[in-house]
Amino acid sequence: MTVAQYAALGETEDGYTELVNGRLIMSPSPIPEHNVAHFRLATQLSSQLPVDLEVIQDMDVNLELVDPGRPGFVRRPDLIVVRRSGLKRRKAEGGLLRASEVVLAVEVLSPSSRNIDYRAKRDEYAWAGIPFYWIIDLDEPVSLAPMHLAGEFGYQEGPAETRIYEAVEPFPLKIQVDRLID
Repeated sequence: MTVAQYAALGETEDGYTELVNGRLIMSPSPIPEHNVAHFRLATQLSSQLPVDLEVIQDMDVNLELVDPGRPGFVRRPDLIVVRRSGLKRRKAEGGLLRASEVVLAVEVLSPSSRNIDYRAKRDEYAWAGIPFYWIIDLDEPVSLAPMHLAGEFGYQEGPAETRIYEAVEPFPLKIQVDRLID
């Protein structure tokens, strides 16, 4: 299936879907703690974003890894920070958000997604050129593993933070990791 064919499917009723090398992958809805964590993260991020960026939860992203006529890749990160210009383009064109418009992708680990998030998505997001990738692990203690693109080596992972994560890139921010779930 191509990215255009995937986009034409519209919304699905049960769980969510992603497109991986032209194949439709369905996933069940996450556990409540998963949704609580990425909502709280989105809330913390939204108050710190520069005016040209927006935080969005559960949005399809065309990873732009292949030519449009070939079987494609569409992932749905738990949370993304995207350039507002990408939202305007998407609205005008009626298409999916593009990886080139994403500044930060975040995945919250679930028991069934741990390997996918740490391996497959980490590689795919790096190949797509998404500059920053975070993985939130809900196992106690809750942690945020920040990563940034490091050229041909993919993502370089920084130390996981369990209390407060502070950064200057992709913009100045402070995340209270220990408040993502009770």
